[in-house]
Amino acid sequence: MSSLSRNVLRSSLKNFSAAQKSSLQYPLRTAVTLKNHKYTVQAVAQGKGRNGDVVSDDFKLTVASPKELGGTGEGTNPEQLFAMGYSTCFLGALQAVANKLGKAEMAKNAVVHATVSLGEANEIPGFGIEVEIKVEGIDEELLKAGHDFCPYSRALTRGANVKVSLA
Repeated sequence: MSSLSRNVLRSSLKNFSAAQKSSLQYPLRTAVTLKNHKYTVQAVAQGKGRNGDVVSDDFKLTVASPKELGGTGEGTNPEQLFAMGYSTCFLGALQAVANKLGKAEMAKNAVVHATVSLGEANEIPGFGIEVEIKVEGIDEELLKAGHDFCPYSRALTRGANVKVSLA
């Protein structure tokens, strides 16, 4: 891990730890809740944090931190997986709403580019992500409708229930 990466990580973790010990309250937003569960998937990660293995059903992947964060870059990282999942989900959302808008043919040719950036957050201590979605081959109406329908977009813009507990 490079000296710069260690310093950024150390600083971020120090600020995060200090905030956890204080009584800071962050405003909560109303999250999208589920009426039912149509599909559920589980994944298990183990190893050295961002450098280890992750398994989900019949899929196993070795993960590694990118070189920019002091890792080897010789594996997939969580941000890559997030970008892949988001772009795929967004494309599916576009195609799902396109029929209702009479734009099914347009959606067939859509290409979704997702960029996920990891960095220190401005508003709270620790890291955060920033996502940019760019879509080729569609119009603004379909773009907005796809964004409004996509579960990833909803989770990031409106919130999702996240339950964290000991196993």
